Amino acid sequence: DILNLQVYYPWEFLSSSPCRTVVFPLMTSGVTYWVIKSLQQLDICSSCINSYTLLVSPRLLFTIFSFILDYSVYRLAPFWGADPWKALVLLAGSYVTLVFYTRTFTNTLEGLLFALLMVLVSSKKSSGSSAEPTSSSLIGVITTAGFFNRPTFLAFALMPLLYWASLIVDSQKSIKTLINHFLKLILCACFTAIVFITADTFYFTSVSLDNFYSTNKSSLIDVIAQLHEKMVVTPFNFLSYNLNPHNLALHGSHPRVTHFTVNGVMLFGILHILAIGAGFKMLKKYVHQLMPVRWCYRGPPGLLMHSEGSPTLLLFYFVPLAFLSLFSHQEPRFLIPLILPLVLFSSSPNRAVKWKLLLVLFNLLGALLFGCLHQGGLIPCLFHLEQLIHSPASSSYPRHYTLLFAHTYMPPRSLLNIKKTDMHVEVIDMAGSGEETLCQTVEEQASNFTCSDCHIFIIIPGTVRATITKCGVSFRNETLIFPHLSMEDPPRIPVLSSGNWRSQLGLYILELNRDH
Repeated sequence: DILNLQVYYPWEFLSSSPCRTVVFPLMTSGVTYWVIKSLQQLDICSSCINSYTLLVSPRLLFTIFSFILDYSVYRLAPFWGADPWKALVLLAGSYVTLVFYTRTFTNTLEGLLFALLMVLVSSKKSSGSSAEPTSSSLIGVITTAGFFNRPTFLAFALMPLLYWASLIVDSQKSIKTLINHFLKLILCACFTAIVFITADTFYFTSVSLDNFYSTNKSSLIDVIAQLHEKMVVTPFNFLSYNLNPHNLALHGSHPRVTHFTVNGVMLFGILHILAIGAGFKMLKKYVHQLMPVRWCYRGPPGLLMHSEGSPTLLLFYFVPLAFLSLFSHQEPRFLIPLILPLVLFSSSPNRAVKWKLLLVLFNLLGALLFGCLHQGGLIPCLFHLEQLIHSPASSSYPRHYTLLFAHTYMPPRSLLNIKKTDMHVEVIDMAGSGEETLCQTVEEQASNFTCSDCHIFIIIPGTVRATITKCGVSFRNETLIFPHLSMEDPPRIPVLSSGNWRSQLGLYILELNRDH
């Protein structure tokens, strides 16, 4: 929209079914694209817009934003009885911070908003006691913004909001002051929601602001009425879609315990396992306290009202995890906001951080796997193709390029840097198509190979390279991008131990031969 490039619009951003707010993409990636566009227009940078800057500029902004997490940990550690520097080391050394929080995920924004919310609900006087909550307005704004970013934010916000409410009830003696806090929160939440709804409605209904200045009073009312009829509330569309099990099954169904047993371990390693062990101990302790005899003599256990230690942090960690486990589609990235309560819990003084060597090795392996190997050849491949498409030879003599991707993640077409008006590049995404479908498509492209300036490239992982040889076509050029690991088509261990390991961990760019 800003750079006038050809892109693939995901279904969530189509005007027929808008499930994602456009506000955050415009405020993050949109701002960086506007900056590089302005630099190029002002002749400060003649070639600012290229595949590298399109990728790196939003990531650079997210990397800067990621220090909100560091600030939050440093601010929260004294309140929750954690060692600030130990918590910061755990945070900075985690591959979740290094890989996920430097990339443009809505989950990353969700984690940052969750961190800010925890800072707002956790305040302390200089004397050490809990301060009277005074951030009602900001809490309302952040909760609503998080909800529009990802409706699952409510699962993360539930415990902080309950904790904040318990502090208010506990500290206020006047019912009038109590009501005032909640009214501030509700009013600011409503105002924030109106801002998001208005922005999304304008974007997805393509209503130009010029209409408001070029119409008379009666038509202005008509435009407002039309806006009201087409009002876009993206979180409700998101929830109505995701609450349908059939829709979730289209994206992959997982057992309900996947977050607990697989994704938590995959992201946080031994810290997740230790938290589960501590959670069972806490549960056993409070169940024991709920026994009738102890109830009479000790009273009911308070988890939220007066607890400022590990038990509450465990609730901040496990309650969102439990809510997210109710959905059948469970990806590891959904849990990345939970790194904050986990590192705070793991760095409390009475919990000495053990397993240091294991933590270091685990995070090195995670950073290598998810930050380098996993689908690692796709972006360099697009860099290579962008240079090829925009080479001086291609500029002098227009050529037509067909790029067929198979068994890779969806290629981000924007990195090819093709204007919307340019029709000389066609991208075909075969996803994980079977051998028969893939060969049929390749043969169809080969049979249509008629023009002298046509070039057909097939991009495929080395693990399924042999499939293409069965399609009855030959190739003029082969380019291997290393490394690239496809978990959907993993390399075979015996092959890795042979001399052919490099091709198994690579992504091939194959140019079809005209004389096949």
